[in-house]
Amino acid sequence: MMYMKKCLFAVGLLSLAFAISCAKGGNGVVPSISVSISSPANLNQNDLYPGQTVTLAAAVTGTSTQSVTWTVTGGGTVTSLSALTATYVAPTAATTGVTVTATLTSDSSITSDFPIGVVDITTQVTPATPAVGAGLKQQFTAIALPDDAPQTFTWTCTANGNTCKTFTQDPNISGLVYYTAADNCTGSCIQISAINTLDPGGCTPTPKNCSIGKASIVTSRINGTYAFQFSGYDTSNNAVAVAGTFTAVNGAITSGIEDELTSGGRVTHMITGGSYAPINSSDPNSNNAGTLTLTNGASPNKFQVTVNSAGDLSMIETDGNGTGSGIAQVAAGSGVFKGDQSYAFGFTGVDSSNKRVGYVGVLAMDGAGNITTGQIDVNDNGASTGICPASPCTVTGTYTASQTAPGSMVITNGSASQHFDFYISSGTSGKANPLTFYAISTDQLDSTHPAVAGTMVLQDSTQTYNNAALKGYSVSALTGIGTGGGTNASLTLGQTDGNGNFTGQFDQNNGGTIVTVPSSSSAASFAYTYAAGSTTNGRYTFQMLGNPDASPVVAPLPFVFYASGVNRGFLLDQSSAVIAGTMSPQGAGNGAFDPTELPGTYAAASTISAIAAADPIAANLLLTSTGGSMGYNVSGTQYQDQNSGTVSGTYTLANDLGTGTIVLTAPGALNYVIYVVDSSGCGKSSLVCTIEDFYMIDTTSGDKNSTTIFAQQ
Repeated sequence: MMYMKKCLFAVGLLSLAFAISCAKGGNGVVPSISVSISSPANLNQNDLYPGQTVTLAAAVTGTSTQSVTWTVTGGGTVTSLSALTATYVAPTAATTGVTVTATLTSDSSITSDFPIGVVDITTQVTPATPAVGAGLKQQFTAIALPDDAPQTFTWTCTANGNTCKTFTQDPNISGLVYYTAADNCTGSCIQISAINTLDPGGCTPTPKNCSIGKASIVTSRINGTYAFQFSGYDTSNNAVAVAGTFTAVNGAITSGIEDELTSGGRVTHMITGGSYAPINSSDPNSNNAGTLTLTNGASPNKFQVTVNSAGDLSMIETDGNGTGSGIAQVAAGSGVFKGDQSYAFGFTGVDSSNKRVGYVGVLAMDGAGNITTGQIDVNDNGASTGICPASPCTVTGTYTASQTAPGSMVITNGSASQHFDFYISSGTSGKANPLTFYAISTDQLDSTHPAVAGTMVLQDSTQTYNNAALKGYSVSALTGIGTGGGTNASLTLGQTDGNGNFTGQFDQNNGGTIVTVPSSSSAASFAYTYAAGSTTNGRYTFQMLGNPDASPVVAPLPFVFYASGVNRGFLLDQSSAVIAGTMSPQGAGNGAFDPTELPGTYAAASTISAIAAADPIAANLLLTSTGGSMGYNVSGTQYQDQNSGTVSGTYTLANDLGTGTIVLTAPGALNYVIYVVDSSGCGKSSLVCTIEDFYMIDTTSGDKNSTTIFAQQ
């Protein structure tokens, strides 16, 4: 908002110290006459769309004259509605340099300017490049930018230039369509586009202001070699963990191997068969959900899975022999794991007394089978273990690697050794998509050898891990034991400044008690610290959680953090809650998120559960926009145990930093908070804008067994 003030003065002859206004109050104080212009709340005046209508209001202070005249330069029209309001209609083409001016009717020298920018309407279709199983349905969503543009669309679907056989627009949501893979073509032959109904430019053949979804038809979405990990509990509430690999050919599982940790110790199973079967082909979620069966002579062996656009599987156990969750990803190509590479890691599990255990650390592998240097921190129910009597501990060791079978690893601290198998998962040798391993301990469970499993991630070797290396936004997803029972699940949006300061906000469900910081719009964000270790190998200490808004203040907990990159790595506290998890960089779009950037299909599932009572879920979530306030919907299907149910509700983003809420009416009255993790090109007026991943936790008061859920587009 811009405004100008003007006041005329007369100078007395007796003294230059006296100035008399053309108008003044009875006490001799000179009032200031001004005009200002305001617009509707949340309007971005630099992002009006062609033809948009906006109501503007003027405010006049310092005079009894309460009327203005309106003019516009640069394009569009302005029409007075009353003495102080007017309607501005943007021109039919994008332009800059528009200014609406309000002029005081009693004094033309007193004015206020309101600058305006008009931008083209652009559209974004998601998912961008999905594979669609033959005969299955895939949902596509569209959004229009700028954010105030009507969310109404005209859709087109072609298969090698011909009209698609089965393509339907939702009767209630203009930005949602259903494509059934019934066409006969190969490669990325399916092109799906949406244009806003106000946009005369169209989308083809030159998509200046729109994106086109390019789909390919495949026999089965599950094809190739996958690495997977799973953790949960059997029917006796004993912890279970699995890591392994399997090969699928058009949905048929042909071979594989897995390590399983149970209360009886570690067992290796050969996977001799199995299959992936999509859910009912008439279901709108059929391309993104199904059942995975692994013939391994043991359980878990049957999973309900949801599939993201990259073909990764989020999975929960559905064989009736226990509960748990996991992930399967297409394995990286051969030759990625080589040379002098360091890996940060985070493992969780149980000790011989079935108490929760966490490990975090870093291992340097020399490419010749040696772990030359390493460091590890351990928390065994709030204490140390024989593998690391006093954290942090220096470790060394050896390893072997294989692309198709488990690699093996021994880490040693003096006379104490621990053995692991690991499976090469997804990623590359680059820092943008680092190589990932799934690791699992293979020792007999005893007082000095806990049963743990988890993830190892290639460390970005271009960084010197000092305070300055950590700068920017991150999301930390943590799970542990709740106070007084239940789980302790939390999400933190934090900003590191490169100087040891860590600020931000968090939501926590601690055994059914909900903590939100800041607690209100007027409360302050947390202001904590972090510090790099002296060795600059990636080990940091962080302050997290606590409650600065409580009275008395609840002090933050000390966490150990091992970085695999900038604001990316593994976290572990040192309390008996054994709160562990990951920190992830938020990605593109910091400070520029909007609810219209979330529409799309997401595969969601619980991450590792801290207790047996936490029942994991998997879900296909469909987020759509109908335009206008509160026009953001959540639908889909949720799977839990061997049951499924409809998801229905709404979502919001509370601020530009990518945090918000999901309020469900089905499968129950549930409240979630969401924290955006990864995005691509997001920002207001951005053509290519996709929020790809987010975390969510249940913040329904009294729900003691909340799990941390990860959703991927």
